[in-house]
Amino acid sequence: MKIGIASDHRGYKTKTKIIKYLKRKRIEFIDFGTNDTNSVDYNDFAIKVTDAINNGEITNGILVCGTGIGMSIVANKVKGIMCAKVDNAKEAKLCKEHNNANVISLSSSLSFFEVKDIIDAYIKAKFKDEERYNRRIDKIKSLETSYSNEVKNNISKSVKKIKTSSVKKITRKNNSKKEEDNK
Repeated sequence: MKIGIASDHRGYKTKTKIIKYLKRKRIEFIDFGTNDTNSVDYNDFAIKVTDAINNGEITNGILVCGTGIGMSIVANKVKGIMCAKVDNAKEAKLCKEHNNANVISLSSSLSFFEVKDIIDAYIKAKFKDEERYNRRIDKIKSLETSYSNEVKNNISKSVKKIKTSSVKKITRKNNSKKEEDNK
């Protein structure tokens, strides 16, 4: 397991503590920033971790922002990412066992004692490769594909309508001009 970790400015202090903890536990990780408490957009850092998962650079991610909500929303917009916003060790364990979550998102307002418990539970947990969990995950993955295809189809239909409408307008305009020229 190689973990990517990222935070926004509000999660920076918690992230630095997590990094020290991962080093102590000899867990391999990559720090994707931010590197101080200056205001940044959490989106940019969540995407760095999700991209690293999708290109095989890391296997799992830990995101930290003020509430953990923003980071989790962004991460879950990325195809192939299953991010759980977790508040305790039980949720961290179950998100891996039942949902095979490859990213967790944490609030910077959690105590570091809670954060350590969450990280330990998440790292130790293994996906329960059972039919019911796989079926549910497959349904989630199908949403990524079906909605993506639906959006592509809607865009394609809109473009056709615009082209057809433009061609009709041009044809009408040309026909009107020809009629005027013939007068």
